[in-house]
Amino acid sequence: MEQSLDQLKKEFRYEKTSSCVQCGYCLPVCPTYITMGKETHSPRGRINLVKMVGEGKITDLSVLEDPINLCLGCRACETACPTGVEYGSILEAAKAALIRRKKFPVPVRFLRKTVFKNVFPSKTFMKLAGNAFWLYEKSGLQKAGRASGALKKLPNHLGTFEAIIPKPVSPAKRKQAPVRIKAKGEKKYTVAFFTGCIMDAMFQQINTLSVQLLAEAGCDVFVVPKQTCCGALHSHSGELDEAKRLAKQNIAAFEQEDIDFVVNNAGGCGAMLYEYSQLLADDNDWAARAANFSAKSKDISQVLVSCGGLPNLQSHHKERVTYQPSCHMTNVQKVNNEPLDLLKSVTGIHFIEMAQANMCCGSAGIYNMINFDASMDILDEKMKETKATKASVIITTNPGCLLQMKLGIEREKLSESVRALHLIEYLAEAAGIA
Repeated sequence: MEQSLDQLKKEFRYEKTSSCVQCGYCLPVCPTYITMGKETHSPRGRINLVKMVGEGKITDLSVLEDPINLCLGCRACETACPTGVEYGSILEAAKAALIRRKKFPVPVRFLRKTVFKNVFPSKTFMKLAGNAFWLYEKSGLQKAGRASGALKKLPNHLGTFEAIIPKPVSPAKRKQAPVRIKAKGEKKYTVAFFTGCIMDAMFQQINTLSVQLLAEAGCDVFVVPKQTCCGALHSHSGELDEAKRLAKQNIAAFEQEDIDFVVNNAGGCGAMLYEYSQLLADDNDWAARAANFSAKSKDISQVLVSCGGLPNLQSHHKERVTYQPSCHMTNVQKVNNEPLDLLKSVTGIHFIEMAQANMCCGSAGIYNMINFDASMDILDEKMKETKATKASVIITTNPGCLLQMKLGIEREKLSESVRALHLIEYLAEAAGIA
């Protein structure tokens, strides 16, 4: 029993729970505690459950599944915590420990293995997925499906998400995506661009615009060919071993080039890249290499600001603009001011700060797909604050947030008057290159 308990303590990172003094500062910033009203669905409640596992007071680990799985992982609690509790580390460890013991049905086990090992890490598959979305639109299937109402009958709310998928890029245009591009004018940095998997498949135009804006700001940019998925979805789903494998592949790929920064344009991906140093801290062969990689990992807004910003940004619509920050940019990467600085440098806009802006929108990777009702409760709270700004443009910095805010606009029937854009889309529009 002692050996088993010691193993549980190690797997659940029990030693990290002692930092939590149960003060409750995390409660007002936790979206699930606010919408569900349960102590077990708060950060300190979840930490207490892990603590009880480590002390042998909970032996039925299924008790933890609902509280842990319904956590968004937004990590706002870390920002609010006065004692520096490493909640993210505890959460990821608990998810991995539960997954190791979970006996999935054969179809589910097969699906997880396929998705996590063969889909997201495969550039070929993600390109095929992007091309399939384009064919779906161009063939008329999308129009027919929407007109017939058949999409509403799809399982797991897939019809709801289909309504907000971004406009796809054609296979021909996808092949023309820049691999290397020289700085416009004086070169300030040499950077490698991280394309991501979802970004590359569904938001390829934002990636292209990102590379162009980096060049406009004074960066030599190139896209490393052997990069892969960042591993965030794997880590958040308890697949830590696969997340580590992907991290090592990315580190090795980007080490081949002499660069100042590894630049990304997705808050969730950026947080994962930033934390490779923690993910591989216990690996003697990779710890130093991971730390070096993480030190170079930057959100695109940080690099653009370091370059001195972008010249002649102007909106011709005199719009009211608000900003929905990515949780992982704010709470993990600690990137707060740079996106705002860039937005405020656009002349002709009326920027309105959103109340409770740092509260999660409820996207959280694939959380909104697997926990739809909980996600929509959180989104509805977010939309109350969004509508209060009376903004006609909502700016985001993460693909999940972008789709979630588009969904919120649809749910509130505001699609005729409000649009959601990635920061890069808006900056490119203001620069006249979109």
